[in-house]
Amino acid sequence: MVDMFRLLLIIGLVTSVTAWPWPAVDEFDVFYYGASGVGNTDDSQAFVRAWKDACNAETDIARVIVPQGGIFLLKPIVFLGPCKPQMHFIISGTVIASGSPKTWTGLDSSQWIVFKDVTGLNVFGSGLIDGQGRHWWDQSCRYHPKKVFWINQESKLIHFNDLFFSSFQEGCTKLAPTVLKFISCNEGTLSSISIVNSPQTHVLISYSKGFNIDNVMIQSLEDSPNTDGIHIQSSHFIKITKSIIGTGDDCISIGDYSSNIDISNIECGPGHGISIGSLGKDGNTVLVEKIYVRDSSFKGTTNGARIKTWQVGRGNVQHIIFENLIFDAVNNPVIIDQNYCDVRGACKAKKSGVKISDVAYKNLYGTSSTSVAITLNCSRFVPCSGISMENINFAPVIPGKSLSAHCINVHGTEDGVNPGSCLRN
Repeated sequence: MVDMFRLLLIIGLVTSVTAWPWPAVDEFDVFYYGASGVGNTDDSQAFVRAWKDACNAETDIARVIVPQGGIFLLKPIVFLGPCKPQMHFIISGTVIASGSPKTWTGLDSSQWIVFKDVTGLNVFGSGLIDGQGRHWWDQSCRYHPKKVFWINQESKLIHFNDLFFSSFQEGCTKLAPTVLKFISCNEGTLSSISIVNSPQTHVLISYSKGFNIDNVMIQSLEDSPNTDGIHIQSSHFIKITKSIIGTGDDCISIGDYSSNIDISNIECGPGHGISIGSLGKDGNTVLVEKIYVRDSSFKGTTNGARIKTWQVGRGNVQHIIFENLIFDAVNNPVIIDQNYCDVRGACKAKKSGVKISDVAYKNLYGTSSTSVAITLNCSRFVPCSGISMENINFAPVIPGKSLSAHCINVHGTEDGVNPGSCLRN
């Protein structure tokens, strides 16, 4: 009788385990859909077909697989939702752009790979995404405003001096593609991936809520124009953690209508630091609040913890915390510029301005490569208020050099700040 009881118990346990509602998972390998993976053939349509089948699959989780060992050339592409299953986009190989701006003729030149309207999307893998931005950088208006390029009859970019081969001309480029855009992608993730050489911004998060970025590596040349690492726009409850970012612009930038942004354990450099802004360029009313930047480091950057707003803007930047930050040879470790304009240093005071308030700086250490380690340049008509500084200690890169803080139209408190004193009670 006892043995029969044990047998029935075992049968019951096995039945309960096999009946456990494990999620159903289907995989969609881009090789199966015709991708060549050789790096010189357009694989865009194979990716589109794989995405379409995965997005419409009758399963719990659908995985689009970009296999290890393949090099996949993609033209501008949009992965559109909503999707039936939860989508996993797993990049183990290398994904490359064409490198030629001509690829974008007649298309939206602001984007390359776009995910839109996909809830619960997870993009990850051990692979590489390479935007091959060199040709875009070489014709950027930021560094080449007067440069003219000529196109020969075989549609190859050549230098403007080769007039004998020319058929028509193009001016410099103001807008270049972002490598990865996540638009209206709520509760998504981007993790464990390397992204390099974007023509412009590397990763854009816009109109999204609850998106997490973790353990990514983003790199481009220090002199590459407008190559922000991660830009957040009109998004909320975003987390960026444990990442290494070195670019020609901001490591992370936070745009308008963004809130509840948590940034931690970032290694930033080279680049322009972690920036809130710029905001209010067109005289619009802005709102950025509840931003927390912590436990991060800056090496050789032009700025560290930065807030920048245009004089003509309106609205509020508020409830900001910069905490536990280390600076190594940074030009402007702490900076607020409320008088941002097209010609720096030649901006006439305006009665408008974005109100900056309730900003806390706590436990900041390191070296400044310029003589002014703290710059808080606020508006005479809309001064900064509620600024607090605690436990801040900066030293010059060259021992013995003097170091100072410069504050104008700023109200707040400070405790244990070197260099100081700067704030007005």
